[in-house]
Amino acid sequence: MSAATDEQLKAQVAKATGERTADAQVKKLKGDASNRSYYRVSLGPKSWVVMVMPPDAVKKSEEASKGEAPKELPFVNVHRYLTSLGVRVPHIVQYDEPAGMMVLEDLSDQTFEQALVTTGQKEQLYGAAVDLLATLRLTAEARPDPSCLAFTRAFDQDLYDWELHHFREWGLEAWSGKKPEGAERAELDAIFQRISKELAAAPRGFTHRDYQSRNLMVKDGELVVIDFQDALQGPRQYDLVALLRDSYVELERPFVEDMLRRYLKRIGGGDEGDFIRFFDLLTVQRKLKDAGRFEFINRVKGNPGFLPSIPASLRYVKAALDKQPQLSDLRRIVAKYVPELA
Repeated sequence: MSAATDEQLKAQVAKATGERTADAQVKKLKGDASNRSYYRVSLGPKSWVVMVMPPDAVKKSEEASKGEAPKELPFVNVHRYLTSLGVRVPHIVQYDEPAGMMVLEDLSDQTFEQALVTTGQKEQLYGAAVDLLATLRLTAEARPDPSCLAFTRAFDQDLYDWELHHFREWGLEAWSGKKPEGAERAELDAIFQRISKELAAAPRGFTHRDYQSRNLMVKDGELVVIDFQDALQGPRQYDLVALLRDSYVELERPFVEDMLRRYLKRIGGGDEGDFIRFFDLLTVQRKLKDAGRFEFINRVKGNPGFLPSIPASLRYVKAALDKQPQLSDLRRIVAKYVPELA
């Protein structure tokens, strides 16, 4: 079901908790880029969140992925694995699969993004998020689980390349109204392939895929990880790009590098220069994809809410290209269509 009546939502909470919910209040929560809807059902001081999922997209990722839809809801599958690792995730009170509805613990409205503003504790919050990410990565590398969907799919060359072309279609071409053709298009395709091949060659491990300020909640001083259903295998820097090159919160370069060094120390070291260079290369790929995705969400899904985050995404790409002289050919082409990248 893509929509739910107040009575259906109250009935789900009543079934999950045993509470009498006739007098409960229902409030639709602000949506994100997914096709899921969220509602808060409040009964006095108690409250729960009900996630509502459309039947035609319950199990398949909305972004490019290979193979058939998994037999189990990815949210439930990855939730079980993260719980086994001791990662704080929202408690599932009940999942009614036939109804496409899940009753969840209410984590309140305090996202990491909001906590940065309300607490002013930027260094403490980012330090905690980086430490959590390092611990998660190391623990997952030590305890892989083939039954977890995150270990059955990966950021391979095809996926990186698909995302770059997603930018080409919805960013470069949609914005400019022009298309690279002939030799120029062939050159761009080859550049995308080159970048994708280099990124795909890096060692892979458990990757959240969208570990950023709106997918971390702060409750009782603790970070809670959400929106993990698309987790897969990827390089260590991927979630760091999502967090430290977040399109919703811009950070200064020295602070970013401090956090990268903190992560390296937590995971046991590594060549700092190589680690940061790969971080910048991955930033180019990820933030181009984000910029294009935000336009796709606007034009195809009719949701313009992410358009204000496109300029920050492009600023990140521009700054990363400044650190990647070997990508001068990419910059030469894309800057013709997206002047912000010149």
